[in-house]
Amino acid sequence: MTHRIIVAGCGGMANTWVDYALQRENAEIVGLVDIFEDSAKAMAERKGLNVPTFTDLSTALAATGANLVFDVTIPASHKLIATTAMKAGCNVFGEKPMAESFADAQEIVEVSQATGKRYSVMQNRRYLKQIRAFRSIVESEAIGTVGSIHADFFLGAHFGGFRDAMDNPLIIDMAIHTFDQARFITGADPVSVYCHEYNPPGSWYAGNASAICIFEMSDGSVFSYNGSWCADGLNTSWESEWRLTGSSGGAKWDGHAMPYGEKLNPEKAEGFTREMLPVEGDQGWEGREGHWGCLDEMFAALEEGRPAETDCLDNIKSVAMVFGAVESARTGQKVML
Repeated sequence: MTHRIIVAGCGGMANTWVDYALQRENAEIVGLVDIFEDSAKAMAERKGLNVPTFTDLSTALAATGANLVFDVTIPASHKLIATTAMKAGCNVFGEKPMAESFADAQEIVEVSQATGKRYSVMQNRRYLKQIRAFRSIVESEAIGTVGSIHADFFLGAHFGGFRDAMDNPLIIDMAIHTFDQARFITGADPVSVYCHEYNPPGSWYAGNASAICIFEMSDGSVFSYNGSWCADGLNTSWESEWRLTGSSGGAKWDGHAMPYGEKLNPEKAEGFTREMLPVEGDQGWEGREGHWGCLDEMFAALEEGRPAETDCLDNIKSVAMVFGAVESARTGQKVML
């Protein structure tokens, strides 16, 4: 299978996506699209690509015979890019978030189902050996049944550009990662959410850059999220800081080092505070990490004729967490998902 790729959006993360495509033997970039054609031309020159550039995706698809689109545009463009590409017979790999609204995300899923074309979403924070080891602690049942999972995310991210002007920059543009991680770690899906969103003193964002969320999950557990994108100093990892509580132990991951946990010592099960034994996760995962690991999975799934881990049919559940949280913050009410 040869992948003939159109890259839509030639700024920011597009460099990573192009670099990945250039190292695949069965992939060829056949065109670049950007509403500012000079950006597409600059990308072509920077990467040594002798390909045509366009300002319109439909024109590019008709001219190049592409069968795969990389959507590296801003969130507001994702629905148009994804649906146009799939209706034209192309599969799509796109940057998160899947769409700018839940209605748009649902429409993308409907088009994917109607056309039989795949739309897979970049959730690169699933592709780290540490998070795979953390999930293995849950899967091994070493700490029993999960009762709660907690994530803290505090960074001072001075991007400039569209994020600074968004109404919900933390929840929509960043928390999607952490929400998706929680689903990945526990294997559970969201049932409801209550969210309080706010913009603290000193924030350089126009919209709310901080939030506290409480999710009820399908396995009966609770997921709590406490985050800020305007927290200068004492920053967490981009992967967040995590704590799991189980019926017979707990586990922690600081987002940097390998996770670890403790489980009850069955031979000494009594006492005010009970004796614990150390728990380690399985460190045997050998996949590539970050964006390249996620792209490896996307391509493997396409070539094997199956949905990717981050296919839109699954990612819609993480997207529901995002827009449910936004709706809860707007109304002050718990939202069912």
